[in-house]
Amino acid sequence: MIPASDREMAVELIDEAREAGARLAPACEELGLSPRTYQRWQQGEDGGIRTDQRPSAPRPTPSNALTVEEREAILAACHEPEHADLPPAQIIARLADERGVYLASESSFYRVLRDNAEQRHRGRSRPPVRQKRPKSHRADGPNQVWSWDVTWLPGPARGIFLYLFMIVDIYSRKVVGWEVHEHESASAAASLLEQTVLAEGCVNQPLVLHSDNGSPMKGATLLETLRRLQVESSFSRPRVSNDNPFSEALFRTCKYTPGFPKGGFSDVGAAREWAAQFVHWYNYEHRHRNIQYVTPHQRHTGQDHEILAQRQALLHQAKANNPQRWSGEVGDCTPVGSVWLNPERDPETDGGRRKN
Repeated sequence: MIPASDREMAVELIDEAREAGARLAPACEELGLSPRTYQRWQQGEDGGIRTDQRPSAPRPTPSNALTVEEREAILAACHEPEHADLPPAQIIARLADERGVYLASESSFYRVLRDNAEQRHRGRSRPPVRQKRPKSHRADGPNQVWSWDVTWLPGPARGIFLYLFMIVDIYSRKVVGWEVHEHESASAAASLLEQTVLAEGCVNQPLVLHSDNGSPMKGATLLETLRRLQVESSFSRPRVSNDNPFSEALFRTCKYTPGFPKGGFSDVGAAREWAAQFVHWYNYEHRHRNIQYVTPHQRHTGQDHEILAQRQALLHQAKANNPQRWSGEVGDCTPVGSVWLNPERDPETDGGRRKN
């Protein structure tokens, strides 16, 4: 159905085109309309635009609709004391087995209950709650928005795990803090956070720390550390991994690196040694796809602008030397702009990265 405002605009545009000398059929074709539709829209009351009549059109009652007596019988069956705590499927089965009665389908039972405002959550379990999307955060530079999480590392025996904490800067994708522990705790998370803030020199600066809803991330010790360091906390929705995409992507890279020991780590010392090697490789050698294939360290320190400018000049020179090998323009080496965490649906955003 086309709203009345859109119809009015279409008629005005067609009228303007006709006043400028255009014929009716071509003018209507530009908007995907037929001349007959244009004429019908002008047949509204008092010379106005005719609105869509379908929403208010009378609709006959279906021949198979429930009668008033049948709807009352459904409500009466649901109101019986022995059926008060049963769902419609149970009531239908009991009526059929005990009385040889069939009133209606399960969907009809639910429809009648909804129409009479009797379809509500019952029982001691909590009703389903629709979680709101987490707040969006934008990083225009390093040390503005961090994301962190904890993942399991296989230990020396099956069923024994170590815990890898990682904090990543979403603007540069640099791992700014990490640690491996034998146990997952809020005190360990608080200690890592404080060390990372001091190491990055961002004490008392605006900083957002995003995490999931794990117990270490919401413990009293960590929350007090966040308050003391004046760090704003941000949390994902329960059981929604997409709300923490930067940490999830980092852990995937970590565990799918060719050198990852699938057989597990012999002890926490071996895990820390391997994690240190991984973080150094990731920060200083790995060319990250989402930041134009520069390293996180280069992006974090602002070196990416000069590097990408040189790369762009090299591509243009390569095309000038062998133009027959290039079917189109050279690749775009423009540095990535602002980065968004859980961006709202916006045509200007693309996968958390603001288009420039």
